[in-house]
Amino acid sequence: MVPHLPHQLPPGCPQPADINALDGGPISSARAPFDNAVGYDSGELTPDEADALRPEVYLHLARQAKETLYCKCHDAYTFLPDGRPLLPPEATEAALYFIRNPLDVAVSYAAHGGSTDYERSVKLLGKPDACVAVSDATEPNQLRQRLLSWSRHVTSWATAPGLRVQVIRYEDMKLTPEATFTTAVRFLGLPDDPERIRKAIEFSRFEELQRQEQAGGFRERLPKAKAFFRRGSIGSWRDALTPEQAARVIADHADVMRQYGYLDATGQPVH
Repeated sequence: MVPHLPHQLPPGCPQPADINALDGGPISSARAPFDNAVGYDSGELTPDEADALRPEVYLHLARQAKETLYCKCHDAYTFLPDGRPLLPPEATEAALYFIRNPLDVAVSYAAHGGSTDYERSVKLLGKPDACVAVSDATEPNQLRQRLLSWSRHVTSWATAPGLRVQVIRYEDMKLTPEATFTTAVRFLGLPDDPERIRKAIEFSRFEELQRQEQAGGFRERLPKAKAFFRRGSIGSWRDALTPEQAARVIADHADVMRQYGYLDATGQPVH
């Protein structure tokens, strides 16, 4: 969702940015911008009541922004009971949508919460009405986010009416980083100077992010997680999921996995 330009290094900057000092926009589910916009504590609202106000909050943020505001978003592209989209196209210039093999997502999501309960992740990925941050106890700083299933989340954004959407595969960021990030920056209308892109890729290498987290922590790491930047690899599901769990992920999401190149013509995983 793109309705405050994130922190950018000057072209000649000799070192990577501090991962804990990035001046980007808020996550779209953050309570603080919502509370500031509506003028009272969102904790007094039910999740449905908060959702009914969220489109107006995003329109307000877009009107107030003096430059492009970048918002990270976990929500699926959903509609309210009255037909309004939760994330209004009028407040959204474009959406850069990142997709990852759901087999690896199952492993990464469990580790993100400090767990090895891959069974729970597999079930969540296939749950048609999956949500996160459903109570203050679990996510005190965020509003509820409706994820739907993994497949429905992908298709909700890829086919979102009235939006310019560019889908970026996580695997392509790893395998062909220069071409993939050039596509992303051109889509967003950012400078596509090859040298700047190469430097940005080098300065944001997974090993650099791990180094910074190990040296000074990372503010987005959940308390129970060992690390936010864990492995960042492709195909880690092969060492973690049981054959039954992997088969269930594939059965739940085969159509969308095949569409985005995660299954071959015989239905076998590509990575």
